[in-house]
This record gives sequence, structure tokens and C-alpha cells, in this order.
Amino acid sequence: MLCTRIRTALSARLDGEELPPGLTVHRLETHLADCRDCRRWEAQIRALATGALGALGQPEDDPAAADALLARLRTVSVRPGAVPPGGVDSGGKLAG
Repeated sequence: MLCTRIRTALSARLDGEELPPGLTVHRLETHLADCRDCRRWEAQIRALATGALGALGQPEDDPAAADALLARLRTVSVRPGAVPPGGVDSGGKLAG
């Protein structure tokens, strides 16, 4: 499975959204267990989200603050693009 697809799913999960069609929690967790780059990427986005909430002076466990921040981030977020066949995604995985 391509790391770009996994990272899209991780972003969705962090935002409280559903996983993309065809991707189960089991497949996501299996990929994470095998892919150090995606585990590192997930840790980075979690740290970014936590840091952003802290920078706003909001407690991390404040659902209203988290929802407000995520709503703002969604308006400017960039989704990972497709990797052309034969190309390598940012996780080092070869696209088919």
C-alpha cells in the first residue's frame, strides 16, 4: 500500500473523519507496524496538532478548541497527491 494513501488516512483519523473507502483500521495499523516512515510521519502530525493547540493557549483536551482549530486547518490543508507509476512517494515506497 502506498504511504501517501496511509498518510491521507492518518490525517483523516486525526481530524476525526472516516478512513478513505477500502482502507480498514486493520490495514492501516498493519502498514504502520511495518513502515517506520509512516509511524514517524504520524508522530510528527500529532506533535504539530498538539503544539498548535498549546500555542493557542487552549488545553489539549478541550473538544471545542480542537474542533475550531481543525476547522481552520481544513480550509488550508494540502492533501498528498498521487505518485506517478514508477515514482517513489515520500515514504520511499515504489508506486506500481
